[in-house]
This record gives sequence, structure tokens and C-alpha cells, in this order.
Amino acid sequence: MVDGVAFSKGFNDGLTRRNSMPLLNLRFFPAKKMFWDMRAADLETQVLMPIQDLVEMGIPNLAELVAKLKTKAYYPELFNKAFGSADITEEKISKALSQFLRSMVALNSKYDQGFDNGHANLSVAEKAGLQKVIQLSCTECHSDFETHIAKNPIFLPFENSGENIFGFGTNNGLDLVYTDNGIGEKTNKPGDMATFKMPSLRNVELTAPYMHDGRFATLEQVLTHYQTGVKNHPNRGIQIPNNGYRAAISDQDKANIIAFLKTLTDGNIVTDPKFSNPFK
Repeated sequence: MVDGVAFSKGFNDGLTRRNSMPLLNLRFFPAKKMFWDMRAADLETQVLMPIQDLVEMGIPNLAELVAKLKTKAYYPELFNKAFGSADITEEKISKALSQFLRSMVALNSKYDQGFDNGHANLSVAEKAGLQKVIQLSCTECHSDFETHIAKNPIFLPFENSGENIFGFGTNNGLDLVYTDNGIGEKTNKPGDMATFKMPSLRNVELTAPYMHDGRFATLEQVLTHYQTGVKNHPNRGIQIPNNGYRAAISDQDKANIIAFLKTLTDGNIVTDPKFSNPFK
């Protein structure tokens, strides 16, 4: 679901500009937009863009992709099973790829299993970590209160958008000056500069490295950033105090939060043969 490196290697050994985002639970993302800067309107649009990217796959155009797939004996049969016709088109490729991505759902973590019993299955440390992320307002970004506050108010399967909808800013204080301004590069709005789509925390234990540039290799480093490394960017989210949480996050708190974050891991999807290499 992630490749484990800060920047992914393309077909000709070129490196991507940003860290590869996790692919889990994309079907639940309410804003539908894709990429760190949310430049793709939906999954159907997004899946075709890496194919034509000069660094990632470098296929000159989609017509050439269609022609290439038609030369593979197994693809016409597969398209016939999926669409009722062996004809291969750009639209069908888009639908097939996007539906495959939507099938990658992780909803059987220890956290999910505890919903029916008030999370009695969590350890003392895990419960303490859960309470701490609520106290620190982490759930305001990593959740969706508008739809589910009454039932499941925290760490739902989909992510917040990262868009500056209410004018409060969503920057997470990585730097004061950014060479990559994320959503702001697309919108050119001052309030969007240095803001990015917020990835889901589901299976976050398995999706290192973290942030849009993959600068943090571990969850410990991520929490240290929020503890003492926050820069006071003008678009910093209002949930994050000036200069970070500091005394509000002790070393024990960090350990508890990480223990809780690991309860969001659904290991079943990692070993599910449906998502293994079909060519092996």
C-alpha cells in the first residue's frame, strides 16, 4: 500500500517530487479529490495521471497505453468479464483501476473491534493514547465530525480533506518557508500555501515514511515534531499551539499515542491474496 521510501522511483530511475500517499480506504474520502495537492477531481481522474507522468510511467498518451494493453492476450478476456465487452478503452481502464483502489478497505483493526464494547479491548496505554489525541484536538483533522460525530467521533476510515474551507489554515508547521506549497500551488490562494491533503491514519504503523516529503521515518519522529519542532507558519492549523505542544506531550504521552495509533492497524489487508502480485 506504500513503497516505504521518501520519493518513489519511476520507470527511468527518476524520483517523484512527493512521498507516495497510502491507498487504503480511498472510497470513503468525502471530498473525492486526490494527490497531496488535491489536483485530481476524483479517483477516475487520478489513476490515469501517473501513467502519463514523465517521471512515473512516462507513457506519451493514453492511446498508446490502450494499444499496448491490446497486445496482451489476457487483457481482452479480463475486460470482457468486467465490462461485457473485450474492447479496451481509456474510460474502462480508468474505471477498472479506480474500482480496484476502492476495494482496498481496512476496517478490522483492534480499534474497530472495540466499538461494540466501549473499547474495553484496548490496553491501559492504548486508552491513554486515545484520550490524549482527543485532548490535543488531533481528531479535528483526522476524522469527519459533520457526518459521524454522534456515533463514531474519532479516527474514521476516511481522512479530512486538508482544504482551508473555513479560513483557519491546515498547515502542520513543518517549515516556515516551503519550496513545495501543496494545495496553494493549485489554487494560488494565500491561505492554501503550504497546506496538503491529510492522509488517513488507518494502518499508519505500516505507512512510513511520513509527511508530503517523507521526512520522518518513524512515528516517534512525527510526534517529536508536534512536541518541539513546530514552526509558526501563518497558515498553521489552529489546533496546533505556537511552537508546538511541548509540555502538553510528555515522553510517556508519546509512547501512549503510538500504542494507540498501532490499534488502527488492520493486518488482514496486508496478507490478503487479492492484493498480491497477479503476475507471480
